[in-house]
Amino acid sequence: MNRTARLTAVAALAVALPLSMASGCSGKATGGSGGTGKDGVKTGPGVSDDTIRVGAATDLTGVYAPLGKSLTQAQQMYFEQVNAQGGICGRKVELVVRDHGYDVQKAVAGYSEMQSSVIGLAQFVGSPMVTALNQRITSDKMFVIPNAWATTLLGNKYIQVTGTTYDVDMINALDFLTKEKGIEKGDKIGHVYFEGDYGESALAGSKYAAGKLGLTLVEQKIKATDNDMTAQVSALKDAGVKAILMSAGPKQSASLAGVARAKGIMVPIVASNSGFSPQLLQTPAAPALLKDFYLASAGAPVSSDLPAIKKLADDYAKKYPGQPRDSAVVNGYTGAVIFADALKKACQAKDLTREGLITAHRSTTAHDGGYGTPMDFSKVDEPGTRKTYILRTDAKALGGLVVERDAQESEAAETYKVPSGAA
Repeated sequence: MNRTARLTAVAALAVALPLSMASGCSGKATGGSGGTGKDGVKTGPGVSDDTIRVGAATDLTGVYAPLGKSLTQAQQMYFEQVNAQGGICGRKVELVVRDHGYDVQKAVAGYSEMQSSVIGLAQFVGSPMVTALNQRITSDKMFVIPNAWATTLLGNKYIQVTGTTYDVDMINALDFLTKEKGIEKGDKIGHVYFEGDYGESALAGSKYAAGKLGLTLVEQKIKATDNDMTAQVSALKDAGVKAILMSAGPKQSASLAGVARAKGIMVPIVASNSGFSPQLLQTPAAPALLKDFYLASAGAPVSSDLPAIKKLADDYAKKYPGQPRDSAVVNGYTGAVIFADALKKACQAKDLTREGLITAHRSTTAHDGGYGTPMDFSKVDEPGTRKTYILRTDAKALGGLVVERDAQESEAAETYKVPSGAA
């Protein structure tokens, strides 16, 4: 995403978000700290007789600001809908938002602010941020749904990686490239990836699949601050790659596609699920991104014809007229649904403590709200699913993406041992 687009999206926050979200302050009491409610339900941090406070640690001002905005507004809308129907367990749900701007230290500070006053976090953007707080999340027994899919986040019962992990997506992406895009044994495949948990996790998958399929992987590691992919594209061109995997941010994807197409490299590009934003299709990078560019994601796009997603897209348009409807809307909303379903099960067990909440959540073996692939939340060392959608850019589609291949689990993904807790 170019700088102008980013700044425009960020500047719009003050107008688009409610004051409580923009400031990160609710102005309300912090909720109960323990005991039993009037209804006989055990309560803990974030829960009082009339309120359940749920946290969201997001990026509203950093590299993923446009996606963070969609995630947060979708969750705000969901909990408003829940409250309009009477709330959960006779209590209204309040979403408490903290913006960390994709900065680890700010994320730690924001978590500290919410630690004693929310029951859990229905959104936490960024694997580096969640990883930095792993031990505290465990000691606090804080149920967290990260908007990140690194394997380092597996193995902790309090952290639920929804959908696939980055490595599984790359395995399924290479399966797609070999079966449907003409990639053959002996070909060279490029992989441009962020240093750190996100990129290293994705790389583990591409290495595994390349070995299984007889492909040669050409690696290009970059930093989150690297926005010009000219050097990387030149290296991949010199290597003669037949396809490119991209595990970075939207801005890096735009640069990669633009430079590659300008140099006459017309090979397919498949990005990890964090590597695209529909706002890019309003920038000069659009023509390049519309040429054989794909996204690997566990989630169906907002353009899907699934009834639940069509209703979500319509509701979001009414709630936030003129705001982009991207796949982050679906991701944020479904994350809130998963969190709320755990709250409802915990209420049935009359235990709205943090331990009661995670016990309720981990008892779910087949979660399916009609938004795409069913998920199993009972396995701490596994992602929710190993099925990946391959999405294709389309300027006319809502959210800029359409389904190129329905969610599938390749043979390589089925036999792959996910390295839980390690990149």
